[in-house]
Amino acid sequence: MNKPLLQLKAVAKVFTLHNQNSLQIPVFDHIDLEVSAGECVVLDGPSGMGKSTLLKLIYANYRSNSGQILVTGADAVALDVAQATPRELIALRQQTIGYVSQFLRVIPRVSALDIVAESLMEEGMADPQLWESACTEAKQWLSRLRIPERLWSLPPATFSGGEQQRINIARNMIKPRPLLLLDEPTASLDAANTNTVIELIHEARARGAAIVGIFHDVHVGQAVATRHVSVTNFRGVAQ
Repeated sequence: MNKPLLQLKAVAKVFTLHNQNSLQIPVFDHIDLEVSAGECVVLDGPSGMGKSTLLKLIYANYRSNSGQILVTGADAVALDVAQATPRELIALRQQTIGYVSQFLRVIPRVSALDIVAESLMEEGMADPQLWESACTEAKQWLSRLRIPERLWSLPPATFSGGEQQRINIARNMIKPRPLLLLDEPTASLDAANTNTVIELIHEARARGAAIVGIFHDVHVGQAVATRHVSVTNFRGVAQ
């Protein structure tokens, strides 16, 4: 069996509400999870049980209270996200982890085309040939996700919710990364675009990505999952 690209070992998370007399809200008390290349693990469980929190722990938007979150990059070196420095996290997000969140957050007034193309340009931004190549690939993704060409030069803040989500998908999936986190990527999409996203997930799996996803549509989860994991198994009082 392939070495896991993602390993969670005894991970616990408690939220502390400092404006409520430091009230503590336990979310997870012991997460053990492994995800290997070519797997798509779908997180199941009712709303409010911590599925999105789990993805944010892996991406280090939230810090775990204890345990290890090991992500293996292209250099085959495992980094503990829970202990990583800001510089290490930036590199990890550029090279190893793609994260389609529930909401598109981008710099205002930047065009949709530039937002997607910039995902391919960590270095060499001043190289006209590299930028032209990135823009060409970005146009292909925008076309595939049915973003009308008349919108490519406009900032996504002017778009509908479904159009913004498709920009979100394009900018975070255009660059092949070993680990892909998906937080309800099809929640605001119509049937045609939902099917396109299912195809993109299958393509990512085929090239060897390890995927962890949350899907509000049961049929989407069933269409992409190689394995289902219930977050209720991780609930309890954190130690």
